[in-house]
Amino acid sequence: MRRLSLMLSLALLTRVVFAATPAAVEGNRGVVASASALASQVGIEMMQKGGNAIDAAVAVGFALAVTYPSAGNLGGGGFMIIHTKEGAVEALDFREVAPATAHRDMYLDSKGNVVPGLSVKSHKSSGVPGSVAGLLAALEKYGKLDRKTVLAPAIRLAKVGFALPPQLAREFKKKLKSMADYPASIKQFSKAGEFYLAGENWQQADLAETLSLISEQGRDGFYKGKTADLIVAEMARGNGEISLTDLAAYQVKWRQAVTGEYRGHQIFSMPAPSSGGTLILEILNMLAPYSPAEMGWNSAELVHLMVEAERRAYADRAVYLGDPDFYKVPTKQLISTEYAKQRFSDFDPNKATDSNKIGAGKIPKESLETTHYSIMDGDGNAVAVTTTLNWGYGNKIVVTGAGFLLNNEMDDFSGKPGVPNSYGLLGSEANAIAPKKRMLSSMSPTIVSRDGKPFLVTGSPGGSTIITTTLQVIMNVIDHKMSLNDAVGLPRFHHQWKPDKVFFEPYAFSPDTIKLLENKQHKGLTLKKRLIGDANSVMRKGDKLLGVNDPRNQGGVAAF
Repeated sequence: MRRLSLMLSLALLTRVVFAATPAAVEGNRGVVASASALASQVGIEMMQKGGNAIDAAVAVGFALAVTYPSAGNLGGGGFMIIHTKEGAVEALDFREVAPATAHRDMYLDSKGNVVPGLSVKSHKSSGVPGSVAGLLAALEKYGKLDRKTVLAPAIRLAKVGFALPPQLAREFKKKLKSMADYPASIKQFSKAGEFYLAGENWQQADLAETLSLISEQGRDGFYKGKTADLIVAEMARGNGEISLTDLAAYQVKWRQAVTGEYRGHQIFSMPAPSSGGTLILEILNMLAPYSPAEMGWNSAELVHLMVEAERRAYADRAVYLGDPDFYKVPTKQLISTEYAKQRFSDFDPNKATDSNKIGAGKIPKESLETTHYSIMDGDGNAVAVTTTLNWGYGNKIVVTGAGFLLNNEMDDFSGKPGVPNSYGLLGSEANAIAPKKRMLSSMSPTIVSRDGKPFLVTGSPGGSTIITTTLQVIMNVIDHKMSLNDAVGLPRFHHQWKPDKVFFEPYAFSPDTIKLLENKQHKGLTLKKRLIGDANSVMRKGDKLLGVNDPRNQGGVAAF
């Protein structure tokens, strides 16, 4: 009873902190949850025109490149999980790739040390973009509408403009200083150097033209011709690596989703080169023999259990995960229940493990400013998409004349094995830089099905916290039987092996819980100043489709 009372009290306090998680938006023919209310409405517009969830996902992706420039993009990449009404599930990898001239020591100085900032704040930080190819590939294979119809809303938003939300106006003001060396960036995000004000109409003529070329010519409107020439010219201005050959050669990868079961539900998520799906299934397998519901949401007992599972999974990530086209990733073993038993066999319910004493298991012979959106239609199709530039606004470089930002995803490689990247994540030879290789990611677009039908669609931005955010939404729904808005809105925590710290949001832990965790020798319990994740999620409940955008960020849900 005391635990229930404490949980309710924390929930009430959390509602205050997060400005109240809004009630889910309901529909029965379609629902979209994204980081932009305008983009979500674009998705509904496509379904109202007779399109399916895949058409909506593609239209939302292009719209986010206009309305959510910190992470929505043409110059980045991402991952998509598609679950069709017929029951087919596919994973689409449109991750960026290293240019052909990239090499493992490209960010090291003559003494073999990492050059600060080179992999994140320069033209050399950009991988070959995959977003345009990925969105068009999904449309071609599973969409019902034509390319021009799907791109029309994004072109309209860029050309005609839209009222600038307060959050974007604040972001532009904050980021302009870091864009000072790039005239095209200053042009894009200011009025000749003067700050935009909230509510002012923001137009992006260069971006509208780039989108129009894609609408007219398909992928050749981006990877060849005028836009490709502009990208390469931009590379020349800053000694970047991407060439016309790199752009023309870019290909998406259709992959088999990683799949597992958890308490009667099927989990479908992203395989390597994302580590997200593999780690989610590995952690769930370690937790499966226990009863989180009986332990109680965010109790010390449950937090300890989850942290210990996360500690081991992230240690495995550092050693075993990379681009499967370059390195043999042991996915099958990592997501097996047998491996989970072996991996968790040294779990001590009373004492935290020292991360310095835990390595990767013995295998039998990502910016915080990513964005995620979730979509379901009334016919039973579902799509989960996570896309990114890595850092917020990527490397801050707008391609002159093309109107879109470049990514700094090359930082997601191991610039030097054993040296942490900008998210504190360690890597090894599996994620070393190589030409045409995809860098490791944490993106975790995930679809949970029940009785063969899509039940929950979720995912998140957040760099290394993407995995634990997605995990907690899944557990909140399945283990704790929460409503979707509580599952998304209640506070979170995170552990990633190294650094050996437990990060948590305000009111995630009671004072008693903190004391109990310290008694179990958990180190570095750290209150996060920045909230964790942005898990825009949708769920089917009977005949209703429910959508919630995470209260931690701007965004919106649309349904009909």
